[in-house]
Amino acid sequence: MDYAGFLAQRLDGKVQKIAVDAGLSCPNRDGTLGWGGCTYCDNRAFNPPYCDRAMSVTQQIEAGKCFFANKYPDMRYLVYFQAYTATHASFEHLRSLYDEALSVDGVVGLVLATRPDCVTDELLDYLQQVNESHMVIVELGVETAHDRTLQLVNRCHDWTSSLMAIERIAARNIAVGVHLILGLPGESDDDMCSTVTQISQLPVSLVKFHQLQVLRGTVLARQVERGEVMVRDWTAQQYAELCARLATLLRSDIVVERWVAQAPPSMVITPRWGLKPAQFQQLLDSK
Repeated sequence: MDYAGFLAQRLDGKVQKIAVDAGLSCPNRDGTLGWGGCTYCDNRAFNPPYCDRAMSVTQQIEAGKCFFANKYPDMRYLVYFQAYTATHASFEHLRSLYDEALSVDGVVGLVLATRPDCVTDELLDYLQQVNESHMVIVELGVETAHDRTLQLVNRCHDWTSSLMAIERIAARNIAVGVHLILGLPGESDDDMCSTVTQISQLPVSLVKFHQLQVLRGTVLARQVERGEVMVRDWTAQQYAELCARLATLLRSDIVVERWVAQAPPSMVITPRWGLKPAQFQQLLDSK
């Protein structure tokens, strides 16, 4: 089943995600756990043009509606709190943001991109209540099951944190999505296969894969330039071969939302494949 099918099972009609930037930060960026953020991260790589933290949540949703206005008639929306860590604030502030989003006409649910160490019981109790009338998906940046890699890229959390967060969210009957990065420094194909095998044993509904992208101006880009870390200089064909192998290890009921990420070409140092997700899917299907 693809992502559209996953949504169709739970919601009637066409549904579009609208990203918002709520002006939040990350605990490994603002000093709560560390500084500087993940070595590979530049949030500008995936923020859509209508997403502007200078605007209110409602204003961003309305701008997103205009952006997608010609895609489908009678569209409904999932509000995607995407930028940085969407649960890194006081519960009162988060609840006000989410309640505002849910009050906008046409909004049928929330998607929250966050970290395994930023989901409190108070927040999950609230989301469990929301989930009774609206769809809720919590997307966790897990990235890898290997602590040595998490330390290397300055994630400031470990695999055990991911395990605990996945179990706690799923126990409240909330859909769990995980983000996994393929090609992190020092990881072999077997390491990545091990991560997917372990994910398949957990109550996960959705997975987003993406290739590690070295983005200009990031800590990772400087590390690579100085020769401090090595990253894969792989082709799209080689990446597709790995993804085909991973697909055989993934539990059959887990939905793959995507296999590749796409940052603005001007930001990307490597890999520069120039493939849109649909084009990569065609390549993967040929394997």
